[in-house]
Amino acid sequence: MSPLQSKLREFGIARLLACLWIAAGGCKMAADGHNLQGVRLYEQGQYDTALQTFQKAISSDPENADAYYNMAATIHRVGVARQDENLQSQAESLYNRCLDLDGSHTDAYRGLAVLLAETGRSDRAFSLLKNWALREPRNSEPRIELARLYEEYGEADTAKIHLTEALQINQHNARAWNALGRLREQSGDYAQALANYQQSYQLNHFQPAVAERIASLNRSLHQTNAPSPGSDARTVTSPLGVNR
Repeated sequence: MSPLQSKLREFGIARLLACLWIAAGGCKMAADGHNLQGVRLYEQGQYDTALQTFQKAISSDPENADAYYNMAATIHRVGVARQDENLQSQAESLYNRCLDLDGSHTDAYRGLAVLLAETGRSDRAFSLLKNWALREPRNSEPRIELARLYEEYGEADTAKIHLTEALQINQHNARAWNALGRLREQSGDYAQALANYQQSYQLNHFQPAVAERIASLNRSLHQTNAPSPGSDARTVTSPLGVNR
Protein backbone atom coordinates (compact mmCIF):
# COMPACT_ATOMS: atom_id res chain seq x y z
CA MET A 1 0.00 0.00 0.00
CA SER A 2 1.40 3.43 -0.93
CA PRO A 3 1.67 6.22 1.69
CA LEU A 4 -1.10 8.08 -0.15
CA GLN A 5 -3.41 5.07 -0.09
CA SER A 6 -2.65 4.59 3.59
CA LYS A 7 -3.47 8.22 4.30
CA LEU A 8 -6.67 8.06 2.31
CA ARG A 9 -7.69 4.86 4.03
CA GLU A 10 -6.98 6.31 7.48
CA PHE A 11 -8.95 9.45 6.67
CA GLY A 12 -11.80 7.62 4.99
CA ILE A 13 -12.46 5.04 7.66
CA ALA A 14 -12.11 7.57 10.48
CA ARG A 15 -14.63 9.83 8.77
CA LEU A 16 -16.97 6.94 8.13
CA LEU A 17 -16.94 6.03 11.80
CA ALA A 18 -17.46 9.65 12.81
CA CYS A 19 -20.37 10.11 10.42
CA LEU A 20 -22.18 6.84 11.00
CA TRP A 21 -24.01 8.15 14.05
CA ILE A 22 -24.97 11.40 12.32
CA ALA A 23 -26.40 9.55 9.34
CA ALA A 24 -28.65 7.52 11.58
CA GLY A 25 -30.96 10.45 12.35
CA GLY A 26 -34.00 11.74 10.53
CA CYS A 27 -35.58 8.36 9.74
CA LYS A 28 -39.01 6.92 10.33
CA MET A 29 -39.50 5.63 13.85
CA ALA A 30 -38.87 1.88 13.34
CA ALA A 31 -35.99 2.36 10.91
CA ASP A 32 -34.53 5.06 13.14
CA GLY A 33 -34.48 2.68 16.08
CA HIS A 34 -32.73 -0.01 14.07
CA ASN A 35 -30.21 2.51 12.72
CA LEU A 36 -29.34 3.76 16.19
CA GLN A 37 -29.01 0.22 17.51
CA GLY A 38 -26.81 -0.69 14.56
CA VAL A 39 -24.54 2.28 15.20
CA ARG A 40 -24.04 1.18 18.80
CA LEU A 41 -23.13 -2.32 17.63
CA TYR A 42 -20.76 -0.87 15.04
CA GLU A 43 -18.99 1.22 17.67
CA GLN A 44 -18.56 -1.97 19.75
CA GLY A 45 -16.92 -3.68 16.79
CA GLN A 46 -19.85 -6.07 16.26
CA TYR A 47 -19.97 -5.47 12.52
CA ASP A 48 -21.90 -8.57 11.46
CA THR A 49 -24.65 -7.91 14.00
CA ALA A 50 -24.68 -4.25 13.06
CA LEU A 51 -25.24 -5.19 9.42
CA GLN A 52 -28.17 -7.40 10.38
CA THR A 53 -29.66 -4.48 12.30
CA PHE A 54 -29.22 -2.07 9.39
CA GLN A 55 -30.92 -4.66 7.18
CA LYS A 56 -33.88 -4.55 9.57
CA ALA A 57 -33.97 -0.78 9.11
CA ILE A 58 -34.19 -1.26 5.35
CA SER A 59 -36.91 -3.87 5.79
CA SER A 60 -38.87 -1.41 7.92
CA ASP A 61 -38.34 1.39 5.40
CA PRO A 62 -37.01 0.29 1.98
CA GLU A 63 -36.53 3.93 0.96
CA ASN A 64 -34.33 4.76 3.96
CA ALA A 65 -31.16 6.27 2.50
CA ASP A 66 -29.40 6.44 5.86
CA ALA A 67 -29.75 2.69 6.40
CA TYR A 68 -28.13 2.02 3.02
CA TYR A 69 -25.35 4.43 3.90
CA ASN A 70 -24.78 2.77 7.28
CA MET A 71 -24.61 -0.65 5.62
CA ALA A 72 -22.21 0.68 2.99
CA ALA A 73 -19.93 2.29 5.58
CA THR A 74 -19.82 -0.87 7.68
CA ILE A 75 -19.13 -3.19 4.74
CA HIS A 76 -16.54 -0.69 3.47
CA ARG A 77 -14.69 -0.86 6.76
CA VAL A 78 -14.80 -4.64 6.91
CA GLY A 79 -13.76 -4.90 3.26
CA VAL A 80 -10.73 -2.68 3.86
CA ALA A 81 -9.72 -4.61 6.97
CA ARG A 82 -9.97 -7.94 5.15
CA GLN A 83 -8.69 -6.58 1.82
CA ASP A 84 -11.79 -8.13 0.28
CA GLU A 85 -12.58 -6.71 -3.16
CA ASN A 86 -16.02 -8.31 -3.22
CA LEU A 87 -17.02 -6.52 -0.02
CA GLN A 88 -15.68 -3.24 -1.35
CA SER A 89 -17.72 -3.73 -4.52
CA GLN A 90 -20.79 -4.41 -2.40
CA ALA A 91 -20.14 -1.25 -0.39
CA GLU A 92 -19.87 0.74 -3.62
CA SER A 93 -23.27 -0.54 -4.76
CA LEU A 94 -24.83 0.40 -1.43
CA TYR A 95 -23.34 3.92 -1.53
CA ASN A 96 -24.85 4.35 -4.99
CA ARG A 97 -28.21 3.02 -3.79
CA CYS A 98 -28.13 5.58 -0.98
CA LEU A 99 -27.44 8.36 -3.49
CA ASP A 100 -30.26 7.13 -5.72
CA LEU A 101 -32.59 7.68 -2.78
CA ASP A 102 -30.98 10.90 -1.54
CA GLY A 103 -28.96 12.76 -4.14
CA SER A 104 -27.59 15.17 -1.52
CA HIS A 105 -26.35 12.62 1.03
CA THR A 106 -23.02 14.16 2.00
CA ASP A 107 -21.73 11.17 3.94
CA ALA A 108 -22.45 8.80 1.05
CA TYR A 109 -20.61 11.05 -1.39
CA ARG A 110 -17.66 11.18 0.98
CA GLY A 111 -17.62 7.42 1.55
CA LEU A 112 -17.92 6.61 -2.15
CA ALA A 113 -15.19 9.11 -3.08
CA VAL A 114 -12.85 7.55 -0.53
CA LEU A 115 -13.63 4.06 -1.78
CA LEU A 116 -12.99 5.06 -5.40
CA ALA A 117 -9.68 6.67 -4.47
CA GLU A 118 -8.64 3.66 -2.41
CA THR A 119 -9.29 1.34 -5.33
CA GLY A 120 -7.19 3.30 -7.80
CA ARG A 121 -10.01 5.31 -9.36
CA SER A 122 -9.16 8.80 -8.17
CA ASP A 123 -10.32 10.27 -11.50
CA ARG A 124 -13.80 8.92 -10.81
CA ALA A 125 -13.68 10.20 -7.25
CA PHE A 126 -12.96 13.73 -8.48
CA SER A 127 -15.63 13.46 -11.19
CA LEU A 128 -18.19 12.27 -8.65
CA LEU A 129 -17.68 15.31 -6.43
CA LYS A 130 -17.33 17.80 -9.28
CA ASN A 131 -20.60 16.63 -10.81
CA TRP A 132 -22.29 16.95 -7.43
CA ALA A 133 -21.03 20.52 -7.18
CA LEU A 134 -22.38 21.31 -10.65
CA ARG A 135 -25.79 19.86 -9.81
CA GLU A 136 -26.01 21.81 -6.56
CA PRO A 137 -24.31 25.18 -7.11
CA ARG A 138 -25.79 26.63 -3.90
CA ASN A 139 -24.65 23.76 -1.69
CA SER A 140 -21.34 24.28 0.11
CA GLU A 141 -20.85 20.61 1.00
CA PRO A 142 -19.57 19.41 -2.42
CA ARG A 143 -16.85 22.08 -2.31
CA ILE A 144 -15.77 20.98 1.16
CA GLU A 145 -15.50 17.35 0.04
CA LEU A 146 -13.61 18.36 -3.10
CA ALA A 147 -11.24 20.39 -0.95
CA ARG A 148 -10.59 17.36 1.25
CA LEU A 149 -9.83 15.17 -1.76
CA TYR A 150 -7.47 17.74 -3.27
CA GLU A 151 -5.76 18.09 0.10
CA GLU A 152 -5.21 14.35 0.29
CA TYR A 153 -3.56 14.49 -3.14
CA GLY A 154 -1.21 17.27 -2.05
CA GLU A 155 -2.95 20.16 -3.82
CA ALA A 156 -3.46 22.46 -0.86
CA ASP A 157 -3.86 25.62 -2.93
CA THR A 158 -6.68 24.10 -4.97
CA ALA A 159 -8.26 22.86 -1.75
CA LYS A 160 -8.22 26.42 -0.37
CA ILE A 161 -9.97 27.68 -3.50
CA HIS A 162 -12.82 25.20 -3.02
CA LEU A 163 -13.12 26.06 0.68
CA THR A 164 -13.26 29.75 -0.17
CA GLU A 165 -16.05 29.01 -2.64
CA ALA A 166 -17.85 26.98 0.01
CA LEU A 167 -17.73 29.92 2.42
CA GLN A 168 -18.93 32.31 -0.27
CA ILE A 169 -21.99 30.08 -0.58
CA ASN A 170 -22.45 29.64 3.17
CA GLN A 171 -20.29 31.65 5.54
CA HIS A 172 -21.89 29.85 8.49
CA ASN A 173 -20.51 26.43 7.56
CA ALA A 174 -18.42 25.33 10.54
CA ARG A 175 -16.85 22.43 8.61
CA ALA A 176 -15.49 24.77 5.96
CA TRP A 177 -13.92 27.10 8.53
CA ASN A 178 -12.38 24.12 10.32
CA ALA A 179 -10.93 22.69 7.09
CA LEU A 180 -9.53 26.08 6.11
CA GLY A 181 -7.98 26.42 9.54
CA ARG A 182 -6.30 23.02 9.20
CA LEU A 183 -4.80 23.94 5.81
CA ARG A 184 -3.50 27.23 7.14
CA GLU A 185 -2.04 25.56 10.20
CA GLN A 186 -0.27 23.04 7.97
CA SER A 187 1.19 25.88 5.90
CA GLY A 188 2.49 27.65 9.02
CA ASP A 189 -0.03 30.51 9.01
CA TYR A 190 -0.87 29.96 12.66
CA ALA A 191 -2.56 33.28 13.42
CA GLN A 192 -5.00 32.91 10.53
CA ALA A 193 -5.51 29.24 11.35
CA LEU A 194 -6.46 30.20 14.89
CA ALA A 195 -8.96 32.76 13.58
CA ASN A 196 -10.52 30.15 11.29
CA TYR A 197 -10.76 27.57 14.07
CA GLN A 198 -12.35 30.14 16.36
CA GLN A 199 -14.92 30.99 13.68
CA SER A 200 -15.72 27.29 13.28
CA TYR A 201 -16.07 26.76 17.02
CA GLN A 202 -18.26 29.82 17.38
CA LEU A 203 -20.65 28.32 14.84
CA ASN A 204 -20.58 24.84 16.40
CA HIS A 205 -19.42 24.29 19.98
CA PHE A 206 -19.71 20.50 19.69
CA GLN A 207 -16.22 20.16 18.22
CA PRO A 208 -13.75 19.02 20.89
CA ALA A 209 -10.97 18.54 18.33
CA VAL A 210 -11.34 22.16 17.18
CA ALA A 211 -11.31 23.34 20.79
CA GLU A 212 -8.03 21.46 21.27
CA ARG A 213 -6.47 23.10 18.22
CA ILE A 214 -7.54 26.54 19.45
CA ALA A 215 -5.98 25.91 22.86
CA SER A 216 -2.79 24.53 21.30
CA LEU A 217 -2.36 27.42 18.89
CA ASN A 218 -3.09 29.95 21.62
CA ARG A 219 -0.31 28.44 23.72
CA SER A 220 2.10 28.36 20.80
CA LEU A 221 1.42 31.94 19.74
CA HIS A 222 1.64 33.15 23.33
CA GLN A 223 5.02 31.48 23.78
CA THR A 224 6.26 32.92 20.49
CA ASN A 225 5.24 36.46 21.41
CA ALA A 226 6.35 36.29 25.03
CA PRO A 227 9.72 37.90 25.91
CA SER A 228 12.56 35.47 26.41
CA PRO A 229 13.53 34.60 30.01
CA GLY A 230 15.78 37.23 31.59
CA SER A 231 15.07 39.82 28.90
CA ASP A 232 13.95 43.29 29.88
CA ALA A 233 12.66 45.98 27.58
CA ARG A 234 14.22 48.66 29.78
CA THR A 235 17.90 49.65 29.62
CA VAL A 236 19.43 50.48 33.01
CA THR A 237 22.58 52.68 32.97
CA SER A 238 25.08 52.61 35.84
CA PRO A 239 26.80 55.75 37.12
CA LEU A 240 29.87 54.70 35.10
CA GLY A 241 27.86 54.75 31.90
CA VAL A 242 27.87 50.93 31.51
CA ASN A 243 24.58 49.34 30.57
CA ARG A 244 23.44 46.60 32.90
